[in-house]
Amino acid sequence: SDPYLREHLHWIVTDIPGTTDATFGKELVSYEIPKPNIGIHRFVFVLFKQKRRQCV
Repeated sequence: SDPYLREHLHWIVTDIPGTTDATFGKELVSYEIPKPNIGIHRFVFVLFKQKRRQCV
């Protein structure tokens, strides 16, 4: 019940063409805003380059 150091998945987008942005990718998990809006939050954005199309 203590949210300290807890992780939360906010969004997953795959297969984003290299010359575009996330709107052209395949959204696997819809974006969810952080709740509740209290305290300091840390967001981590991770981007992986695919050498070829792969199923995620």
